Amino acid sequence: MSAREYDLVIIGAGPVGLYAAYYAGFRGLTTALADSLPEPGGQVTAMYPEKPIYDIAGFPEVRGRDLVARLVEQASRFSPGYLLGDPATGLTRKPDGRIEIVTRSGAELAARAVLISGGIGTFTPRPLAAGTPWLGRGVSYFVPSLAGHVGQDVVVVGGGDSACDWALSLEPLARSVTLVHRRSAFRAHEHSVAQLLASSVDVITDAEVTAVTGLDRVHEVEISQKGQAPVTRPAQAVIAALGFTANLGPIRDWGIAIAANRYIEVGTTMATSLPGVFAAGDITDYPGKVRLISVGFGEAATAVNNAAVLIQPDQPLFPGHSSDAAPAATAAA
Repeated sequence: MSAREYDLVIIGAGPVGLYAAYYAGFRGLTTALADSLPEPGGQVTAMYPEKPIYDIAGFPEVRGRDLVARLVEQASRFSPGYLLGDPATGLTRKPDGRIEIVTRSGAELAARAVLISGGIGTFTPRPLAAGTPWLGRGVSYFVPSLAGHVGQDVVVVGGGDSACDWALSLEPLARSVTLVHRRSAFRAHEHSVAQLLASSVDVITDAEVTAVTGLDRVHEVEISQKGQAPVTRPAQAVIAALGFTANLGPIRDWGIAIAANRYIEVGTTMATSLPGVFAAGDITDYPGKVRLISVGFGEAATAVNNAAVLIQPDQPLFPGHSSDAAPAATAAA
């Protein structure tokens, strides 16, 4: 089977990868995206489609699924290829400078440059021990649809941003929302915690969910708080927002310099230690790195522009502003 040829292959179809696909198309590069997940959007689509995001320029607030939809629409102008549910497992640099990528299904891609935008790599939610037998029967690790919890008694477990965001988002829809956190201090942003404490959400700290009971589905939970007797609360849904563990997977075997055993080292051009391979987004590391989607968008543009010069040395690093170019429909007219 001959490899499909592209100028740039993007490994990771999350928000940063999708923006990179748009920008690569703007630079006139043919592009394909490969991702282990069955839909574009990465972690945002898989775990936080309903979560409000507040730090995207131009959007005071945007739901995760809506942001992904707009990014897919933006990239579609240049018709990138997608290999979804088919992660890249192998990467080899050939003597002629081309890079070959092999996916889990055996598909082969050949590229003149590669951009890794794999977020945090593959991720596994940290389990709620008492809730594991109830997964899919009222216990979940994220909220795919807020509407599914209308009129329910919901227990959210965790003290990070996701736990606070879910609790606040569900408050106006659910019959009751209880947040259980094992510590007194929260990892979430101060503003979110202040909103939470001012809301009608019942916040129980220094506590854990020690039992989940029901028949076919969750009916109630037992909450054990330090220094007090356990109490039971009604619950038709338990959201275990306890974070997740991440793994770079096969990327570790590609000969790329790794920092802190979990990030890809890059320089100011977003180039990795492997010639022709760039990286952008949360997966990267360099002095002063800030892991925000908005930062990842800028890194994607930097990486693509430097990859474009590598692919086409006679082209300028800075291509001008996109507002100077006629829209696709106008240019074709």
